[in-house]
Amino acid sequence: MKSNLNGEILDRLYDRIEKRKNDDPKKSYSAKLLKKGPNKVAQKFGEEAIECLIECATKNPENLISESADTLYHLLAMWVITGVSPEEVWSELQNREKISGIEEKISRKTQSTKE
Repeated sequence: MKSNLNGEILDRLYDRIEKRKNDDPKKSYSAKLLKKGPNKVAQKFGEEAIECLIECATKNPENLISESADTLYHLLAMWVITGVSPEEVWSELQNREKISGIEEKISRKTQSTKE
């Protein structure tokens, strides 16, 4: 089932996190998280990603949905704290859409061996 929202909801969430980064940490989870720095944001993303893995492995789709939302939020927080924009990620995905996954993986291996 396809959503009509595309990336719009993620764009809105990104904007909300971006706007709240300078808010009072006592009133905003986003501000509180971002004030702790990139290491803490990355740690929280990792924790949520692991929770997704567990819910998938235990075949619990209801909890996987909830943990996926948490993971996406923390991914966007990582983008905010590192200055990555959603447009940059969407552009990368669009570029990858033009080639097969296997070809794309091979090209990354070739590029890394040249460096």
